Amino acid sequence: MENSMVTDDLSWSIVDTIKQSPPVDVKAPYDTKSLAGKTILITGGASGFGAAFARKWAQHGSHIIIGDVNDSAGEDLIAELRSLRGSSKHHYYQHCDVTKWEDQVSLFKMAARASPTRGIDAVVASAGISEHGDVASGAPGVFDNPSDLDSDSLPPPPPPLNVLNVNLTGVMYTTHLALFWLPRNGGVSRLDLLDDTTAADDGRPIRDRHLLLVSSIAGLAPLPGQTEYTASKHGVLGLFRSLRATSWTKGIRCNVLCPYFVDTPIVPWRALALLAGGPKAEIEDVVDAATRLMADEEVVGRGLLIGGRQRVVGGKLVVVDAEYAEGEGGDGDEDRGIRNSPSAVWEVHAHDYEMVEVFVYRFVKVLNMVRTIRGWVETLKDLWAIYLSRGRGGGRAAKAKAKNAVL
Repeated sequence: MENSMVTDDLSWSIVDTIKQSPPVDVKAPYDTKSLAGKTILITGGASGFGAAFARKWAQHGSHIIIGDVNDSAGEDLIAELRSLRGSSKHHYYQHCDVTKWEDQVSLFKMAARASPTRGIDAVVASAGISEHGDVASGAPGVFDNPSDLDSDSLPPPPPPLNVLNVNLTGVMYTTHLALFWLPRNGGVSRLDLLDDTTAADDGRPIRDRHLLLVSSIAGLAPLPGQTEYTASKHGVLGLFRSLRATSWTKGIRCNVLCPYFVDTPIVPWRALALLAGGPKAEIEDVVDAATRLMADEEVVGRGLLIGGRQRVVGGKLVVVDAEYAEGEGGDGDEDRGIRNSPSAVWEVHAHDYEMVEVFVYRFVKVLNMVRTIRGWVETLKDLWAIYLSRGRGGGRAAKAKAKNAVL
């Protein structure tokens, strides 16, 4: 067809430029050995996903740093982590309100000081809250139900934006700090080695630099009654989709999780009631997906949605129970670091950079060019320093020494 649009033109792809890895094979086994010795900072780590991640990774030898506002739960979790078999014992908690910039700055500084390697290898932005107001009844106090905004006596108060402040502003703070601290972990990133195979010749160890964001199904689909929450999680997903095109310049790999409804404290009881009898995501599947992204250091710029265990049987969507799911795997799957959760995990927004428009294409190419030029400038500086110390400068010193010997 003469006027048909070409959809397989790879000339506008920047996948290789941004170092995005191939699609994730969520059924393939992965090795958890790389978790040992990693210092991982988790915001909102005292409960929910953050606490589940911490327990899993501590068992594999990771050093866990937790920031949260629930001090008693945070301290109890740290004591639990230190008692786990395989634990490194280097686990620490600090009070942190993610909406307060100074709290997060202090948390990151503490993490770097407390780390046995004096650096942070991974950051997980898992702090989050949801709306618990009753939207359907029209009761005030939630974003969807404005009231008394026409009063002449006093200026009306602004809408409640606590959810947006925690879930988006807090995540932006965490991300900004991660972009600063991760490149200062004392190691060489695998992404750096893709451009310069000699980067580790100075004796620095190869260390991970990983930013793991936590969005939600609400970052992909509308969630009526949770307007503020949905906006915040769309924002986190937008952060991921943009950041993964630039974070590689700092040697940082950025990935994201998008869980469906899971029975955790963040999910309101009304939502759980509406889901009664229907499929929900299992927290074990969320932890498994997060562990895959954390352990497999070759996964770069990928997003995983964790849904319910379902299958199409006879043209109908059927919920698969956990016992059936576990029974399908081969012997030793747990030992190899993989759980069997049929149709529970799949990729989202996998093709953003396979065909981009002209602005994105040129911006990333210019970014790459600037990075290359900076590399050459640093190389020339080093060569000039060598010349001054061992070439021109060294020659003068040799002549002076010879002259003194004659005298």
